[in-house]
Amino acid sequence: MLQHEQASWEEGFSRVAGVDEAGRGPLAGPVVAATVEFEVDFLVREQHGALAKLNDSKKVTAKRRDFFFDWLTHSPHVRYAVAIVEPAEIDQINILQATHVAMARALHALDPLPDLALVDGRPVPGLPCPSQSIIRGDSASLSIAAASIIAKVTRDRIMCVLDKAYPLYGFARHKGYGTKAHLEALRRLGPSPGHRRSFAPVADLSNG
Repeated sequence: MLQHEQASWEEGFSRVAGVDEAGRGPLAGPVVAATVEFEVDFLVREQHGALAKLNDSKKVTAKRRDFFFDWLTHSPHVRYAVAIVEPAEIDQINILQATHVAMARALHALDPLPDLALVDGRPVPGLPCPSQSIIRGDSASLSIAAASIIAKVTRDRIMCVLDKAYPLYGFARHKGYGTKAHLEALRRLGPSPGHRRSFAPVADLSNG
């Protein structure tokens, strides 16, 4: 059972949004950040109902992620936004900065801004509103868990589109992570336009 925001995080705030990212580690594809803000009354009412099985995207099945993605993105009780930083920009500013930029852009897309952003992991500088970082926040907060699902599903679907453009790399299967099959394809084919040239395995091939 998740520790819900109302127990410790939302006191004194009327609008609290969770923020999370997907795609920090892969060798290809974008990094995607999402932010989710629930109506407070709805979150209190449904935390043991419709939201009871909402959890960190890594702890639920792909089928359940797709279910919650569709539900969250169509609910009148949810505000959400997504920001995408493409490989070329990642290569320019590095993946840590790209992750921070994506989170800030996602929050900027919420209008009005939340009173507080709950961020999974370590503190993130440069956000456009006050924030609270929570280690393993995607297992501690429903709004962060929801953001993790939207970010993950959005990125997975982008990688499936990239797979159709460059089918020999297997992006739909490994989503850009450095699996054995992916590394073998990289060695055989060289990097695609969707690869992150600044990441070591790709850079080594680009320079070799």
